[in-house]
Amino acid sequence: MVSCDLELDILVATMAGGDVFIREVVRNVLLTGTCDPGTICYRQDILRDCMNNPDSIQEMYDTASASIEEYLKIVGRYTGQSADAVRINSVKAIELFIEMLATLRGIGKRHGEAFVSEGFRTFFSMLDREFSDEYLLSMREMIEELKLPEGHLIRAVLGKGNQGTGYAIQRSRKPGKQSWISRFISREDPDQYHFTIAERDVAGFRALGELKGESVRDIAALLVRVSDHLVQMCTSLKTELAFYLGCIQLHSHLSHRGTTICFPVPEEPGSRKCSVRGVYDICLALRIDQPIVSNDLFATGKDLTIITGANRGGKTTFLRSIGLAQMMMQAGMFVPAESFHAEVCTGIFTHFRREEDHSMQSGKFDEELRRMSQIVDSLKPDSMVLFNESFAATNEREGSEVSHQIVSALIEKQIRVLFVTHLHEFSRSLYDQSPDNALFLRAERMQDGERTFRIEEGKPLQTSFGPDLYTRIFSETHADTDAG
Repeated sequence: MVSCDLELDILVATMAGGDVFIREVVRNVLLTGTCDPGTICYRQDILRDCMNNPDSIQEMYDTASASIEEYLKIVGRYTGQSADAVRINSVKAIELFIEMLATLRGIGKRHGEAFVSEGFRTFFSMLDREFSDEYLLSMREMIEELKLPEGHLIRAVLGKGNQGTGYAIQRSRKPGKQSWISRFISREDPDQYHFTIAERDVAGFRALGELKGESVRDIAALLVRVSDHLVQMCTSLKTELAFYLGCIQLHSHLSHRGTTICFPVPEEPGSRKCSVRGVYDICLALRIDQPIVSNDLFATGKDLTIITGANRGGKTTFLRSIGLAQMMMQAGMFVPAESFHAEVCTGIFTHFRREEDHSMQSGKFDEELRRMSQIVDSLKPDSMVLFNESFAATNEREGSEVSHQIVSALIEKQIRVLFVTHLHEFSRSLYDQSPDNALFLRAERMQDGERTFRIEEGKPLQTSFGPDLYTRIFSETHADTDAG
């Protein structure tokens, strides 16, 4: 519901730029934001580094993506094969990731000084410490040896019934060059024996293959664990970078449009701090190619914000702007505002008016109540719920009564509520109680009926100025008819 009500797809599509993987990562991060201010600030520092070094981020992302893509080709080629095939598969995969680590380390050496965040400092330091040139060289040498270029040297002992057991592969030792007389008079016992299988001895080749498989089984299992660890590390890196690449692409779009962004200041849940200046609906800004109106919200100490006023006055857009900015802050992103200082929420929920669905088995009001019940089941203290013209599917008196009861219960459970409504009885009754923890806003309308899309403090009015729309729409229709 949150994704649909806040039109999140527009934001996600812009951040993804056509990359399916980035789209999935960005959506997940936005919908599972953290409620820890420390984590948000940590991510913000990383994002600042990414915005200052976009080429390095793109290079690291491309490196990780290409490695994973090649790894999947290798795995697909050998899936379900023998232990020796698994060994060959894993050796190729590890060789691939060694080169990836070397490339990442090279990026860190060339550009590491430009990164100042704790996250990137730790990452480049880890690469330098854990994967030094000497270590990578030793890994390359070991991988070359595990390719068994000299063939398999197998050790075994006789077990019960003189059956071979304890098969293990041995490090191959190349014998030094000796003359035939030297070999003849040598007192050292030969420790390697050789035999040859006839060309058409199928059973012999099969038996030899089984011996090879038995001898490399432990090594193959170990190599699989190493390659699995490396691909997980690579996938985690790609996932992290995908989110920040999405942020970079969004920042680029917004910069070209000349819109304002800022890094928000997150506060602990329950602090009820909210000081927002110049916030705007980022999805609307991405959808239309013209300046849009921004608004302020100063709701420190408030649990409840009621927004009323003229039809098509910008109330829903304002509600979306707050919800999207809150969601972006908790993902560790910049937000579409001049300044944004607010508490984090333990969850963000929306209850927006739905268009009539003719396939519904029950009435529209029933459907609204069912959705509300589902939201209540997921709420925790210090969650935020955004209502948009909810419970208006019944008459004014009943809708107001239901809204009043639901909002009162939510406030009692420490839930923060923003409620856009045309239910005058509901909003006026709350206003008359003058609660200290409530803020009343109204969409501005000029004397001539013009909408400014500004949301300002003001008491609820009995009218939503619907006749303005009636007059304008019918005047336009008659004007068209007369012109025709």
